Amino acid sequence: MRFDLTDLRLFCDVLDEGSITAGAAKSALALAAASTRIRNMEAALGAELLTRSRHGVTPTAAGRMLLKHARTMLSQAARMREDLSAFAGALSGEVRLLANTNALTEFLPEALASFLAAHPHVSVDLEERLSDEIVGLIAEGVGDVGIVAGTVEVGALETYPFRQDRFVVVAARGHPLSRRTRVAFAEVLDYDLIGLERSASLQRFLTGKAARLGVPLRLRVQLRSFDAVCRMVEAGVGVGVVPQTTAARAARTMNLAVIDLADDWALRELTIVVRAAADLRPYARELVESLRA
Repeated sequence: MRFDLTDLRLFCDVLDEGSITAGAAKSALALAAASTRIRNMEAALGAELLTRSRHGVTPTAAGRMLLKHARTMLSQAARMREDLSAFAGALSGEVRLLANTNALTEFLPEALASFLAAHPHVSVDLEERLSDEIVGLIAEGVGDVGIVAGTVEVGALETYPFRQDRFVVVAARGHPLSRRTRVAFAEVLDYDLIGLERSASLQRFLTGKAARLGVPLRLRVQLRSFDAVCRMVEAGVGVGVVPQTTAARAARTMNLAVIDLADDWALRELTIVVRAAADLRPYARELVESLRA
């Protein structure tokens, strides 16, 4: 049985993404090459590693065992590269950072710019996920560092405070909600909404909140950024739910009303999570320190 690091990374990527096609793209491999590698791994082992269906792939018992060892070996390989880079006179490597929508759009651009400027040989693989997904992925060793909403249960992960923000409603001047100073999310659902694209973690979060209230979101338009949401709201197409930092910035140049959300979940304490700070590679540990600063 002989698997190389490319095989192991591909296998992890396939299971992280839930399909061979998406895993191949993440590993920067052609689909045919990725499929051949997976088949060769199964042939070498003499057992199936994946259960294939129309909805994607899931690991078999053998696949789950391989995934566990693959993550460990890839982590050790990354640590080896980092340790050896010290002999080249510079710290180098990659850290995988998982963040929810709020952290990714409002706080990380400036924070990461500072870190990357100070570490020109280090790259950051940044991925947007829901907070509860991030907790699971960090616990499994899929990511090095995560940033989640402070309300999520983090189990045994180590945590550090990051930032605080609040979700608010933005509406055009003259909209019925524009005369309010505070509103519950359940009331917002009576109106047309402007939201983010379906894959955005915040949009999935709001959809879940609406589902629990038994009311579907009346989404008129779905866009890629909070700023675009605010511009569409200003045009009178609907109302939006955005971070307070976004709303304050947009209100300086747009004719918008900003209304507080009364729901407890609207206040967002953002938290940094890691499996164990002592086990982080030096550049990942430095990223945590940079984010905390």
